[in-house]
Amino acid sequence: MNKMDVLGLLQEHGAVVSGHFQLASGLHSPIYIQTALVLQYPHVAQKIAKALVAKFPQKIDVVISPGMSSVVLGQEVARIQKCRAIFAERNNDMMAFRRDFKLARGERALVVEDVVTTGRLTAEIIALAQAYGAKVLGVGAIVDRAMSALALSVPVRTLISYPLQVSPPNSCPQCEAGIPLSDAGKQATGAQEGE
Repeated sequence: MNKMDVLGLLQEHGAVVSGHFQLASGLHSPIYIQTALVLQYPHVAQKIAKALVAKFPQKIDVVISPGMSSVVLGQEVARIQKCRAIFAERNNDMMAFRRDFKLARGERALVVEDVVTTGRLTAEIIALAQAYGAKVLGVGAIVDRAMSALALSVPVRTLISYPLQVSPPNSCPQCEAGIPLSDAGKQATGAQEGE
């Protein structure tokens, strides 16, 4: 899949949404990318997963997804790699493995996300895996929305770059114009995008 194919899939499925959104970081943006609208189709999720796997050809023991928004994609990547897929969840304001998920010392892990933005959540997942003694080989994602290079200790490989346009709420042009937050944005608050 080339970049235009990926962007076309996102647009075709209505995953690139215009409005006034509050991201998980608290910042406001006129664009939100809801990858779940694309990943709900297993045959499309499989194509996207194959494209991500091509970016990480080395052997992987476990795929880690940070939260529910990336679980479907992580599962598809793990299916292709013939390895396990686990996910982390927030527990007392920290990312943690629950449901008896564990990593063994030396396991080769790949973090798979739908959208990376600030890298904050990604860094938490990397640190969590490394605390177990796993070797994190990299981060694969569909969309890179970062406004600058992510300061992560592992390679980050994405299918497309779609930089954010963001503003703090106190200097947001849409807030200043009296435009209310979009319904999708209210639902998205606390979602993965923006972390």
